Amino acid sequence: MGQIQSIEELISLLLRRRWMIILITLAGLLGAVIFAKSRPDVFETAAVIQIEGAQVAEPTTPGGQAQPDGGGAAQILQTIEQRLTTRDALTAVIERHNLFADQPQMTSDEKLVALRTAVTFQAVDSAGGQAFGQGRSISAIIISVRYGDPNTAAELANDFAQGILDQSAAGQRDRADKNVAFFKEEEARIYDQISKLEAEVADYKNTHADAMPTLSDARRDEIVSLSDDLRQATQSLVGLQGEQAAIAAKPQQREIDKRRLDDIATQIDVLNAQVASINARKADVEAALSATPEVERVLAGYDRQLQQLQGQYDNVMQRMAEAETTQRLAERQQSERFTLLDRALSPDYAIGGGKKKIAIAGAVASLLGAIALAFLLDLAKPVVRTAAQMQRQLDLEPVVCIPEIRAPKGRLGSAALRLIDDPKRPIFGLPRFAVIAAVVTLALVLTAAVIG
Repeated sequence: MGQIQSIEELISLLLRRRWMIILITLAGLLGAVIFAKSRPDVFETAAVIQIEGAQVAEPTTPGGQAQPDGGGAAQILQTIEQRLTTRDALTAVIERHNLFADQPQMTSDEKLVALRTAVTFQAVDSAGGQAFGQGRSISAIIISVRYGDPNTAAELANDFAQGILDQSAAGQRDRADKNVAFFKEEEARIYDQISKLEAEVADYKNTHADAMPTLSDARRDEIVSLSDDLRQATQSLVGLQGEQAAIAAKPQQREIDKRRLDDIATQIDVLNAQVASINARKADVEAALSATPEVERVLAGYDRQLQQLQGQYDNVMQRMAEAETTQRLAERQQSERFTLLDRALSPDYAIGGGKKKIAIAGAVASLLGAIALAFLLDLAKPVVRTAAQMQRQLDLEPVVCIPEIRAPKGRLGSAALRLIDDPKRPIFGLPRFAVIAAVVTLALVLTAAVIG
């Protein structure tokens, strides 16, 4: 810190540069007061919208729990706020209220930014709290507006509040109508898919009617029956063939033997035809039975698709019933709704605190700047003024310290300790601390008067 390395040296520096510090501080204070006074007044007002719960219980959600009052208001408020603060919406508000007409130098973007900054939407949480896994529950909305004109501030707050009311009512009906239309489209689409899939299943069953899994037991029984018939026919055929061979082996055949041979031949032809028919039928039944697992697999896939579509269809029908209920509630205004609880009024006084803070900050900054300037001036011209500085700088311990001896100032110096005694020189006749106190008091009074 150069020459300043103790509290005594700092106090000595402040006393040496007291006039400069005082003048710079007073000048900074007056400048801050003038700057604060030049700033325009800002008026703040607010409108309050209350969120009323549904008069009739809302339909339950897919999770089986009813939507709590105000649960969807947070999302609705966010959507409405985004719509009200779009470029087109803010431009319409500026033209409707003729805002910033006295500031033609402002561009359109600057006006939009200024209006966005002036308007604040604040949600008030519900006292009931928020259940786990559910959305934020709010009970009221505060629309605050800060503007230079009190009447315009109130008009803007009420305008935005009315916009929220209009869009909330229209938005609820619009959402309900869209939900009903969507679920109706979904119901028609899924029903069409189910009909097409059922027709496809019917065609497949007709094509593979012999291989249906429900007929597998009957086909097995039929194969057993055919096997028995084939065995009996084979046995009969073998018997006839043996008898035919025995008759044909006789050396002399009588007429009766010839007729018997003709009967046996006829029976053998019939039995051969039966055996061929039984074998063909058995082959067909065995082929159908072997194709049954594949048919069963395909039908199981069809069943799974039908079950999924049926589940979707049932879910859509339930949601459509809930959407229709919500639509009727919205049409009758018996669902969750927004009501204007408190209109914005023109404020009587501008919001305080800003100008005083600027003046105080300017005074503090001026004081710190003056002290810093005094320190820099002292650092630019270092002078050994005390024995401690001499010993620290020159490593020499002084033997004798002679104090500063000032010459008498005559009548001006003696008058500094007296009250006014010379009418011609009233200011120089006052003590210095009295002059300083008067100047500081005058500055403070002027500051309070200007700010107030």
